[in-house]
Amino acid sequence: FKHKNFFYLILILPLFFYSCSSSNDEEEYSERSVEEIYNSALNELESKNYIGAAREFEELERQHPYSAWAKQAQIMTAYARYLRNDYNEAIAAAQRYIELHPGADDIDYAYYLVAISYYERISDVKREQSMTKSARDSFNELIRRFPDSIYARDSKQKLFLVLDHLAGKDMEAGRTYLSFDNYVAAINRFKTVVKKYDTSVYVEEALHRLVEIYYRIGLIEEAKKMGIN
Repeated sequence: FKHKNFFYLILILPLFFYSCSSSNDEEEYSERSVEEIYNSALNELESKNYIGAAREFEELERQHPYSAWAKQAQIMTAYARYLRNDYNEAIAAAQRYIELHPGADDIDYAYYLVAISYYERISDVKREQSMTKSARDSFNELIRRFPDSIYARDSKQKLFLVLDHLAGKDMEAGRTYLSFDNYVAAINRFKTVVKKYDTSVYVEEALHRLVEIYYRIGLIEEAKKMGIN
């Protein structure tokens, strides 16, 4: 699920400072200009030292909280945390940005960072799917709020995989119930796949399983209603 450099240029190109070189010799944080700190943070990003980049963006906000760049440093902190796979920290930083700047031009990207930080942790269907559900909810919120955003378009594509995973989890449970002849529970799971995840790859199997169960328990008419011979 990794594609961590997709939005990098979008974020940094309008902001790159050409003046001012930073020194790597100083170990202690002293009072520094916005340009120096921001350039240092970008250098850390280029070097893939993402934790260093996040700390520099945080330092910019700390030293220059009322500057025009403090706001951008906040979203870049979330981005750097995401690049380092510090997903909980990325989510926290992005949500803080959303709370502080709900009308920002790039607010849709903050919502996307939250969603993608859940998406990157989707696990096998045999395991617990809380991250998958959080990714689904977060992508849906982004699409609802920003339907014309480029991130909304990407979110819609990723939702197909998210919903496949959730359908797969219900199929896994349904098969288990069926193996123990727990027909009611199995029917409920397979019906969930058919009704809630009708675009998933599991729909056809779910329909066949329902027909199988209905024939087993003598509900012939119900089986015929499924439209499968």
